[in-house]
Amino acid sequence: MARGWRIIDASNFEGTLAGRRGRITLHESTISLSEFPAEDLAVVLIGPNTSVTSAALHYAAKHDVVILAVDWRGVPYSGVFNWSAHTRVGARHIAQASLSLPRKKNAWMQLVKAKIRGQAETLRPIDRDAAARLDSIARNVRTGDPNNAEGIAARIYWQRVFRETAEFSRDQFGLDNLNVMLNYGYTILRGFAIRAVLGAGLAPPLGLFHRGRSNYFNLVDDLIEPFRPAIDDFVVRLIDGTSLNSPGVKQGLARAASQPFLPDGTRIPGALDDLAQQLGRYIEGDVDRLRVACWAGPVAGHQEFSYA
Repeated sequence: MARGWRIIDASNFEGTLAGRRGRITLHESTISLSEFPAEDLAVVLIGPNTSVTSAALHYAAKHDVVILAVDWRGVPYSGVFNWSAHTRVGARHIAQASLSLPRKKNAWMQLVKAKIRGQAETLRPIDRDAAARLDSIARNVRTGDPNNAEGIAARIYWQRVFRETAEFSRDQFGLDNLNVMLNYGYTILRGFAIRAVLGAGLAPPLGLFHRGRSNYFNLVDDLIEPFRPAIDDFVVRLIDGTSLNSPGVKQGLARAASQPFLPDGTRIPGALDDLAQQLGRYIEGDVDRLRVACWAGPVAGHQEFSYA
């Protein structure tokens, strides 16, 4: 079933997120500022000064809209999302909890290979030699990634992709412009992936590789890995000195997180849905191998396409 993929960023909004006649609305006092059909939405970001009515929660749940409470950097710390209506949710949770280690390791290998190949595509216009090194690393990823190919590739990637920025260091809590923009884009991806994982009847805390004891979304953090280069690619193309609050940047990051990804033109939210549903079948033993799509550049779907 097709689902909405639009994003509302109300993280700095001081007012009320409400619902009326199947629409999500933004109000200041009694004045309606904007309204959106709930069926068109995927993720809503709210800040500490945004109130949410029960009607907004109702329409969000009905249309599988994820509401994320974010801090001033755009990093989520809480969320509201629909309970899964998947017909095999119980069976999938049981199968997920008992998934064998070899199958976990094999699935993680496919995700890592796709991520590194996507990083290579983002890096290729900047440093072809470094991109070729990433291609080689991706070809040699082994099941479970015992040699930490992901980490080795990341060191090369982050050193070269922002080579014009002195001493850049990737930090999920970093306060510099680049890290803040990357984290904002990844937050939107995470919202799409939360919806995809729940829609597939999977248990978010039970990751393939991520296993943080306090992380409710370990599996979500596994599945977004191959999609991160799509955000990186947008940020790389911004002019030096751009920040998250520069005109059009938030909207651009939202578009980057929603752009076409699969060869048939399916956008990232739909691709995440497909991957989560495929993982559900893999977990239950209906398929033997997880096939993970690779980021192929900003016009993915119109270029040569491959799987890891």
